[in-house]
Amino acid sequence: MANFSKPNVPQFSVDVYQNEYLPEGGREVNAVVTVTATGGGTIGSAVAAPRLHAPGEGPSAAVVLMVDCSGSMDYPPTKMRNARDATAAAIDALRDGVNFAVVGGTHVAREVYPGGGGLAVAGAGTREQAKQALRKLNAGGGTAIGTWLRLADRLLASADVAIRHGILLTDGRNEHESPQDLKAALDACAGRFTCDARGVGTDWEVKEVTAVASALLGTADIVADPAGLAADFTRMMETAMGKEVADVSLRLWTPVGTTVRFVKQVAPTVEELTGRRTEAGPRAGDYPLGSWGDESRDYHLCVEVPPAGVGQEMLAARVSLVIPQPSEGGARNLGAQGLVRAVWTDDLAASTAINPQVAHYTGQAELAEVIRQGLDLRKEGDVGGATAKLGRAVQLASASGNADTAKLLSKVVDVVDAATGTVRLKTKVEEADEMTLETRSTKTVRVKK
Repeated sequence: MANFSKPNVPQFSVDVYQNEYLPEGGREVNAVVTVTATGGGTIGSAVAAPRLHAPGEGPSAAVVLMVDCSGSMDYPPTKMRNARDATAAAIDALRDGVNFAVVGGTHVAREVYPGGGGLAVAGAGTREQAKQALRKLNAGGGTAIGTWLRLADRLLASADVAIRHGILLTDGRNEHESPQDLKAALDACAGRFTCDARGVGTDWEVKEVTAVASALLGTADIVADPAGLAADFTRMMETAMGKEVADVSLRLWTPVGTTVRFVKQVAPTVEELTGRRTEAGPRAGDYPLGSWGDESRDYHLCVEVPPAGVGQEMLAARVSLVIPQPSEGGARNLGAQGLVRAVWTDDLAASTAINPQVAHYTGQAELAEVIRQGLDLRKEGDVGGATAKLGRAVQLASASGNADTAKLLSKVVDVVDAATGTVRLKTKVEEADEMTLETRSTKTVRVKK
């Protein structure tokens, strides 16, 4: 009998970093939780061999590529050609047996390949057919990203697979539907598939592209030069092909009298998760983490516990990882757990020490926020406010060793003294440099454990 085991499914582990000591009457408990998946679908930067499936089980993944075909994609004409080439490169990176489709996006969404409301199964023949279909793509029309996402959702829903993923490319602002329509589409698609979003050129709106990636637990980035699209699309598809576990959630249990202040991802990017909680039984809630391959991510959680006296201790929170099992009316526990403790002490040194991981990621979250605030103030013409915020960003980037963000900041401000955050706004800034800083502002560096 054939062995249809799943050797590439990752094993999860949870590590908790915190200073559990509080002064008498202290209430706020902070912890950084590192979630690691090992033995999964990626080995370094290469894609592992596809896992085996039992007869009738079907492929493990489905991907829909959404390509902007609005009129602006013809300016310059090389942009549309680069988009076609990039989509072809992504199709070449598909694993055999994966379901896929291509959607052309304007003020409406249309099926480019395979058509008929369904998905194709990746193989030599279908890859070639899809690339032939791409040659017919031409630019014309407006931009309504929500319609692209809703069509992708319908196509992905037709596949009986674990991993559902989208890749979305746009070069312009979402001018042919209201912000409310886009938000409604994102709300409808959240939790149904993940999506990476890319803006090509400099005529698109950063907040729209990052909103897509944030809502759908994907990545966002700028490809200022369309010539870089093929390499970027190939990397995105290789990463997508490395995912083996979908819909992982962080389950947080807290005792009576404890309040969850916030839960946020802090590495590899800052992502607020607090408002995405779904209740999971008495005093427990689930926070969506998306799909996983071979990787590690960090989460910062803060809870408020009832005050207590010196010498008392309590379990402030218990963290575990689960996958929803709707058909069974519950969730499957992935077997990884971490405990967050609170211990009250009169040792001043112990109770005032800040855990290095917590301090580092508190700074990284502030870095992302002050960059956003600084760029907004700069656009509003508030030179003093922008200088103060971006100066603080330079100081935080320098102190935390975030060299990539420091380099991006140096294209927007002249750094006089990084340690004190003394900067001057540049009088002339390339639009691509400002957009790159804004798009990548949430990228963090890992703390040295």
